[in-house]
Amino acid sequence: MEEGAVACSPCLRLRTGCVPDPDRRGGMQWITAAHRDPFGPATWQITFAGTTPVELLGDVHSELLDLYLEDRHSDKDHLFESQTSAQEAYVPLLARGWRHTVKTDGTQIFLAPDTLGGVQHQYDRTLSSRLAPSWRAWGGQPDEPHWSVQFSPSTPTTLVAAFTASLLSIEPVERTVKDIPFFTRHHVSIAAATTAKPPKPFTPVATPPLRPTMSRTR
Repeated sequence: MEEGAVACSPCLRLRTGCVPDPDRRGGMQWITAAHRDPFGPATWQITFAGTTPVELLGDVHSELLDLYLEDRHSDKDHLFESQTSAQEAYVPLLARGWRHTVKTDGTQIFLAPDTLGGVQHQYDRTLSSRLAPSWRAWGGQPDEPHWSVQFSPSTPTTLVAAFTASLLSIEPVERTVKDIPFFTRHHVSIAAATTAKPPKPFTPVATPPLRPTMSRTR
């Protein structure tokens, strides 16, 4: 997708695109937003820093597509009425040894064992700004992260759970040396190359209409 371009779902309820980051000169960020009213403000929004690992974006958007398709073929509204509890997003972190801290401002923080990543959850909305993100995650040092993600209030917890599951994945990823921040290189493990899996067939949301055939008139 070109810089500044935005893609929309056919019903205009979902929008995602790469736009300039107002907080970083020359930086970009990915924004995915859902609109209950196609022409109104976003009901919820996920903001990914431009440096966020592509695997995290891919897994969240794959789950988002599943929710969107399920809503189209049922009377459910998973995009705006999440049935997933917050525990499903953070219990896997605890199971993998992430440190857990609860603060008096209504937030809880989960810190990776190597301290190079974290997830913050605003579990008590009465103690925070209405616009403060419900979930926030980062990679790198907390005060100067290499990447960060914010989930606004009302974001389906299913998407947050997909994000944390992706964050915990131990599946090897491809990186060049220049792609890895210097201060994290001593944490890198080298995995043997494996045969790439064939891509899954893509099923279009809607079948495009057939074009009219050319005919000669008398």
